[in-house]
Amino acid sequence: MAKMNSRKVLLSWGSGGSSMHQLIKEVLLKKLNNPVLAELADSARLTLRGRMAFSTDSFVVSPLFFPGGDIGKLAVCGTANDLVMLGAVPEYLSLAFIVEEGLDLALLERIVDSISRQAKSSRIKIVTGDFKVVEKGACDKIFINTSGIGRIVADSDLSARSIRPTDKIIITGNIGRHGLSVLAKRKGLDFGFNIKSDCAALGDLLLPILKKVQIKFMRDPTRGGVATTLNEIAQACSLQMLIEERNLPVSSQVKAAGELLGIEPLYIANEGIAVVICAAGDAGRVLSQLKRHPLGRRARIVGEVRKGRAGGVILKTVMGAQRLLDMSSGEALPRIC
Repeated sequence: MAKMNSRKVLLSWGSGGSSMHQLIKEVLLKKLNNPVLAELADSARLTLRGRMAFSTDSFVVSPLFFPGGDIGKLAVCGTANDLVMLGAVPEYLSLAFIVEEGLDLALLERIVDSISRQAKSSRIKIVTGDFKVVEKGACDKIFINTSGIGRIVADSDLSARSIRPTDKIIITGNIGRHGLSVLAKRKGLDFGFNIKSDCAALGDLLLPILKKVQIKFMRDPTRGGVATTLNEIAQACSLQMLIEERNLPVSSQVKAAGELLGIEPLYIANEGIAVVICAAGDAGRVLSQLKRHPLGRRARIVGEVRKGRAGGVILKTVMGAQRLLDMSSGEALPRIC
């Protein structure tokens, strides 16, 4: 590769010429190789059977590495989890990079290594992709887009239209960890709380449950946090959600950090938990199944669906008072995914 010993990404590496092809072979293909990707075609030739789910997402997190994760791991988990929320087994991902000229090659290699580890762990194949380099200052180091295809294994459609009054609302793990982890690293804050991002692929936690108990709806509460996600669900099903504050899975570290920063954990982004809604009679079994997996040990039933005001979310505080839990009006913590 031309100027490889500079250890910096050059603008010419995104030109489509010999330098870019050498980068693809020596850095990307070497770490992500599989028979489909090895063809190096402009698109992937796949064999698909049954109902499929498709999703796409872009990742611009700052900083690129944070306690519990990095932009590479996030790019795989984020799109994989979107597929899982529809009851699909993630099978294939596309991977597109937009890289700023001058990026350390070693940093790019670390990110690709992380993508490779997470894809193998999640049994997902990277089958096609793209690599672009832009002038210095045109982007912040590196942006990543992933698109994913998954095979739907849920017997019924997971849809907000299926939600009914008395259904139970479950959150699968502690909330608020991802956003605070990224913010602390970005600002150089030392809370002394050792908060790590919950960034994780949720397929092994949630998909086996679909074969045992009927789940009506799932959503991963990323940007805007749990409060915004609950409002989106309430609006989609035209029902009201009642949430018990005392039942929310919030660690003492996240509570303390949130109080210091004046940020409510319900509005902080997550990358490794899900909001699950099921019939009241199934809630106990769903909770039991979740707690058998390491990612679900903190799962709790946090509330229920009611007729009430259509599209509203009510928080019942630990003191017994009730207040409206609005959707976030803006992103409290930008660039967290």
